[in-house]
Amino acid sequence: MQSTQPNRLHELHPLKMDRPTFRIGLISDTHGLLRPEAVRALQGADRILHAGDIGDLAILRALESIAPVFAVRGNNDLGPAANPIPFTLDLEFDGVRLHVLHDLNDLDRKAAAGKYEAVIAGHSHKPAVVQQDGVLYVNPGSAGPRRFRLPVSVGWLTITPTGVSAEICTLDV
Repeated sequence: MQSTQPNRLHELHPLKMDRPTFRIGLISDTHGLLRPEAVRALQGADRILHAGDIGDLAILRALESIAPVFAVRGNNDLGPAANPIPFTLDLEFDGVRLHVLHDLNDLDRKAAAGKYEAVIAGHSHKPAVVQQDGVLYVNPGSAGPRRFRLPVSVGWLTITPTGVSAEICTLDV
């Protein structure tokens, strides 16, 4: 992590939505690289969730120019600059309960069922949207340096009065 300024996270738990559709941009595994394609893809977000392996706190500040940012620490977010970043977050947007963490393997999925409507995690760099036991699990993939042969991607979580849905957006890089 290359920053001496503390991370300014927005502590809005719970948040009352002021319109019927609320869009949350999802990003993870930037590893110090915030691509302009990711910034463009997240335009219009009401909030942004970063699921860890940020790499540089300047990325969070840049994302805050789009929307308020919530972030968790990843396994590569080390040192004093990462200390203010929590390992997990529980958020509620107008009654929709979200859990954010970096590595889905650190979550007891049985305990998550019935507790959250959606869980957002990164770490694997594999974009995925999976519904299991009433919980929507979303991994936006990696928006930073390309790893393996996986796509570079971000995601969207959409909350409406009828529920929550997610999609993955592959970036053309």
